[in-house]
Amino acid sequence: MISNVYYDLREQLDQYSLGFPATESGVEMKILQKLFSEKEADLYLNLGMMLEPPEDIARRIGRDTEDVSSILTGMFEKGLIFRLKKGDTIKYGAAPFVVGSFEYQLKDLDKEFAELFDQYLVEAFGKEGIARMAPLRTIPVNKSIDHLWPVAPYEDVKKIFEAKDKIAVSRCICRVQQGLLDKGCDKPVEVCFQFGSHADYYVDKGMGRYISREEALGIIDKCEEDGLVPQPFMSQDAGGMCNCCGDCCGILRSIKLDPKPAERVLSNYYAAVDADACSACETCMDRCQMEAIKIGANDVAEVDRDRCIGCGLCVTTCPSEAMSLQSKSEQERQVPPATAKEYMMQLAAARGKSLIPLSVMKKQ
Repeated sequence: MISNVYYDLREQLDQYSLGFPATESGVEMKILQKLFSEKEADLYLNLGMMLEPPEDIARRIGRDTEDVSSILTGMFEKGLIFRLKKGDTIKYGAAPFVVGSFEYQLKDLDKEFAELFDQYLVEAFGKEGIARMAPLRTIPVNKSIDHLWPVAPYEDVKKIFEAKDKIAVSRCICRVQQGLLDKGCDKPVEVCFQFGSHADYYVDKGMGRYISREEALGIIDKCEEDGLVPQPFMSQDAGGMCNCCGDCCGILRSIKLDPKPAERVLSNYYAAVDADACSACETCMDRCQMEAIKIGANDVAEVDRDRCIGCGLCVTTCPSEAMSLQSKSEQERQVPPATAKEYMMQLAAARGKSLIPLSVMKKQ
C-alpha cells in the first residue's frame, strides 16, 4: 500500500515547472517511492522554492534543527532538492522534477529508474509536460548565424559563455538514461553546461567539473560538428545549457511527436533553401533533428516551417551553401523571460498553479 505522503508529494511536484501528472498505471508513484523515503517526502512538502537555511525551516515547521539539517543533507546528496552554499551559509529549496530532481540523478542513475522514466515520458510527462511547454529554448549553432544581423546576446552561444564567470560541464542525463536502455546514440556525452550556483551544485555533488571558457567553446564547436542542438534554459540569464539530439533528449523526443514542433519551442529563426543552389544531396536531412526537411518533386530541399526549430545545423554542412538561417518577423519573434524565477512564475500562472507550497496554502 502506498503511503498518503507520496500522493501529497505528487500533487506538490505537479505545482512546479512542467508539473508531475498522474497516470493510470501509477508509474509516477514508483518513481517517487524510488527517490524519496517517507521522511524525505514529508519534509519536501514543507519546503518552498525560496531558499532557506535549515534552522529557519526547522523553526517554521516546529522541528528539531539537527534532525531537519540531517535530512536536508541527505536529500541534497540524493539530488531531491537544490542547495546553495556560500561560505559557511547553506540554504535549501524545493526542486521541480524537470528541470531538477530528474537531472540531479545523473551520478546515481540506474537501469530501473531509466525504465521508469521512459515509461512515464510516454504515458504522461512527455505529452502533458514537455511537449506543451518545453523548459529549454533553441538558439542557432554559432557558425550558422549571419553576424551582419543584430543578434541578441541571449541568442548568441559565444556571448552567453562570455557573460559567465563560473562554468561547469557534465554528462547529458538523457544520453546516459537512454544508454542504460541500450537505446543511446553515438553523440558526445559530456556536453551539458551549468553556470554560477548551478555549476557549484553539480560540482559539489560530483556530477560535473569546472572548466574554462575556452574549453567550453571547444566543446560547443564539437557539439555543432556532431549535430547537436544548443538549448539554454528558458531565460535570458540562463543557469545552464544543454546540447541535444532527437534520439535521446526527452524534450526533443517529445516535441518531435507533435505535428508542429516549431510551436513548442521558443526560437526566433528558421531554415530556408536557395532552390538554384540546392544539389539535393540530403546532407541537411541527415542533420535535422526534427525531420523538417525533405527533397521535393523538383529535386530541391524543402523546409517545413511547422517542424523547423531554427537550430541551423542544416546550414553549417550544406556543401553547396544552399541552406541559410533566417530571422523570424518582428510579429513572430519572442523574448525569453529575464530570469529563471520569472520563467517559473509565468509557467505556474499559465498552468493555473502556484509556487506557494500546498501545505502553506491549506493553512491560509
